[in-house]
Amino acid sequence: MTKKSSKITRRQFVATASVAVAAPTVLTTRRAESREMILGEGEHKYRVDHAWAQLPDKYSWQTTHNVAVDKANNLYVIHEGRANQKDHPSIFVFDPTGKFIRAFGSQFQGGGHGIEVRQEGNEEFLYVCAYQQVKSFAKMTLKGETVWEKYAPMDAGVYAKDEDTKRQKVWGRNRFMPTNFGFLPDGGFLLADGYGSWYIHRYDKDANWLSCFGGPGNGNGKFNTPHGIWIDQRRDGELVVAVCDRAHHTLQMLTLEGKHIKTHQGYGLPANLDTYGDLMLVPELHARVTLLDKDNKVVARLGDDVKRVTTVGGIRNKEDQWVDGKFVHPHDACFDRKGNIFVAEWVASGRVSRLTKV
Repeated sequence: MTKKSSKITRRQFVATASVAVAAPTVLTTRRAESREMILGEGEHKYRVDHAWAQLPDKYSWQTTHNVAVDKANNLYVIHEGRANQKDHPSIFVFDPTGKFIRAFGSQFQGGGHGIEVRQEGNEEFLYVCAYQQVKSFAKMTLKGETVWEKYAPMDAGVYAKDEDTKRQKVWGRNRFMPTNFGFLPDGGFLLADGYGSWYIHRYDKDANWLSCFGGPGNGNGKFNTPHGIWIDQRRDGELVVAVCDRAHHTLQMLTLEGKHIKTHQGYGLPANLDTYGDLMLVPELHARVTLLDKDNKVVARLGDDVKRVTTVGGIRNKEDQWVDGKFVHPHDACFDRKGNIFVAEWVASGRVSRLTKV
């Protein structure tokens, strides 16, 4: 573990996919004749709406990436966007009915990626990170005003010269390409450099860099694209750092110092994490969303279309090949305040689905 100082003050294939059951009710979606679908079984059943979010015509979906919900149950969606459309917002906000509220975040165009909502005192804030040519992470108000924005933590000693000041769309293990956040109870947070150095960075409550762990490798505590991260507190308040080690197709569980605890196998490019009560939510780019219980056992796999998506290829660019009740490339997912689920997919024309608990 690399440290700035010694003083350090935040998402086995053990079950098969659930079978989706069609109901006759007609929904209004992007495609005609779309039917309402029920995913899952038993106590984990959800009604899916693939076109819940209604975007005004003046804006366009540009490869949806991540989602987050505030305490009013408003949904925040970030997409990667296009660097040549600098005036187009990268973040859209929708009310609990799917009605558009506002848009902002044009500074992240071409690199928009991670987004989370965090309660701090009596106020909520957005935490946003961006890769590609942007290479930054920021704290913002829910209306889009920037509180602070920061760049590569050069004190970590793992980045190329000027990576924090001369930001370019250059990839590599000595580059900074942050992907997601994990929030700590003390006000600090962890930041996964999932596309860059493959290190996990720790910051204090004032966003000062403290330490890092991980880095590239195939052993325990090393990563290949640590894309998603979450502080798992489902077991009596114990703090476990859960990391989606995406290209290894695993979830790694570690201590706050990066010491390996356990590795869970059997995922298809796991992308991020969220929790609600005893459940953990794991969107997988290989065409499904997995729910885990408190012991990290699979209790449901939703919208499974793994075989078709991984063998046919190119479906993300062909909306006419998307299937109702099936996912293409879930890139992020989150629970709302009532246990419903939102799923953002890494597809060219954007897709945000709402899974309403039955």
